[in-house]
Amino acid sequence: MNIHHIAIICSDYEASKRFYTDILGLRILREVYRKDRDSYKLDLGIGGHYVIELFSFPDPPPRISHPEACGLRHLAFSVEDVVQKRAELVSKGLECEAVRTDEFTGKKFFFTADPDHLPLEFYEE
Repeated sequence: MNIHHIAIICSDYEASKRFYTDILGLRILREVYRKDRDSYKLDLGIGGHYVIELFSFPDPPPRISHPEACGLRHLAFSVEDVVQKRAELVSKGLECEAVRTDEFTGKKFFFTADPDHLPLEFYEE
């Protein structure tokens, strides 16, 4: 069994589309407007693999991230060089936490968030 994709509902479709494509560098695989739902569905990929479905819906309720609540805690991306990835994201205007080291694996990682405050982790391969 493998994970097929992760679905994210955003509050501002254009801002989230820009974030996931221009800032994070995901590639648009397909974009569909569903008139009956007044909703966009954007399929995004990394390295040729379909990974994220980005949805827009009229007036979705806000996501609770702080304090942490039950449900999805964060989305994690593996990267070759955590320090370099953080510097790249900061240069694009994104606020990122400091790089830390996982006490169990010895791997470096840091957190940031998408436009709707969904925590995103970047973890050393």
